[in-house]
Amino acid sequence: MLSRARAGDQQELGRLFEACRSYLSVMARAQMENWMQAKVDASDIVQDTLLEAHRDFSRFQGATAAEWLAWLRGILTNNAADVVRKFRGTEKRQTRREVSIRSRGDDSSTGGVLELADSIETPSVQIMRKERELQVADAILQLDADYQRVIILRNLQRLPFDQVAEQMGRSRPAVQMLWMRAIRKLQEALATND
Repeated sequence: MLSRARAGDQQELGRLFEACRSYLSVMARAQMENWMQAKVDASDIVQDTLLEAHRDFSRFQGATAAEWLAWLRGILTNNAADVVRKFRGTEKRQTRREVSIRSRGDDSSTGGVLELADSIETPSVQIMRKERELQVADAILQLDADYQRVIILRNLQRLPFDQVAEQMGRSRPAVQMLWMRAIRKLQEALATND
């Protein structure tokens, strides 16, 4: 799909971007801190990312699916950082409510189930893993909102259960049970898609 899009096939280009929408949505939600979610929707960051990537598609230098997803994640990370800067600048008087964004390392680090593997993988293994990451992102977005949120907070943002409970306004045992049910539902959704 990537090579056909680079050859100028506009339909393939559209399919390529559409195939990555769920993946970017999960990545955007994983990068957004709790305070940001009240101010901006993850879909806005995804839309800006897709528009920017479409505009600059001719500048993409990679050749693999891994490079393509890393390029998109880089754009998404920059857009999320722009949103943070914008809102931090407009709310200087409410600093007590702000939460710092954790360092994410390089752009390839996403954490949890979607983390990139070592560079020693064969190209075919990398392709299969990338396809699986897209399937996982689609499956997460099919879950109920609470299940999505607990998976994103626990598995993608890697927060301890105490912090997940605090952010969700629930007790730690309730969040742990919710997380276990969410993981079970995610596994079921992935099994049906296989």
